[in-house]
Amino acid sequence: MAPREEPPRLYGFADSGPSRHIMRQARIVHLVAHRGNAAEYPENTLPALQSALDLGARFLEIDVQLSADGVPVVIHDAELARTAGIDGNVMDKPVAELVDIEVAQRDRYGARYAGTCIPTLVDAARLLEDRPEVTLFVEIKRASLARFGHDQVIPQVLEAVRPWRTQIAIISFDLPAVFRARQIGGHRIGWVLPAYDGHTRLKCEALQPEFLFCDVDHLGTDEALWRGTWRWVIYEVTELGEALALAARGADFVESMAVRELGLAMRARTGAPA
Repeated sequence: MAPREEPPRLYGFADSGPSRHIMRQARIVHLVAHRGNAAEYPENTLPALQSALDLGARFLEIDVQLSADGVPVVIHDAELARTAGIDGNVMDKPVAELVDIEVAQRDRYGARYAGTCIPTLVDAARLLEDRPEVTLFVEIKRASLARFGHDQVIPQVLEAVRPWRTQIAIISFDLPAVFRARQIGGHRIGWVLPAYDGHTRLKCEALQPEFLFCDVDHLGTDEALWRGTWRWVIYEVTELGEALALAARGADFVESMAVRELGLAMRARTGAPA
């Protein structure tokens, strides 16, 4: 496992507020750019990822599906309706066709990002070149696992990111998928929890992942998060106060599409210069 580095102050802050009685010492919380800077750009696109990097993010998260010919591409939904505004399924189309499909989310942005297309996983990972401080969380979607099977999907994803292996963590809701990624590739892994309960905790203790991802809405009100070998990534966080409270409970990362807004709030709290 790679050594843990301290984040730049733009995207990390120590919590020493009124909730610090939950954890005995101040904690640093990191910001993960959820699908890139998806508050300002079409999600899971190269412009969204580049914007997050330009804003100082050191942790990015993307979603991956497989094309009909087995190439990992960066997109959340298997169906193209929401992001591309067309009928069709990613898994029914070859990669040569997918990379020419615009995913500019025109219902949200109009023509502002016209021509922004689906990237391959390799294209997204290339943004890590000359940026050894950046970590990319690659979420393998269950739809592709169900269609093609673990024996096809996992090796294809691992091969795509092989040149950047030390900067990659493989994550999924699918527990066998992340276990396989560790088993055959030795990758750092993260399980995206389906629930926050005792049964799930037992599975975490058996798996011993490097990261646990959890929707903030799945958590209880104020108890400390489970302790273990893992580091907590809590997603769907948009407010500084919420991030502070989660840090006090034991969260190591908060994941958000609001990269600029939440990052600036973190920086203002630390008193870092603009």
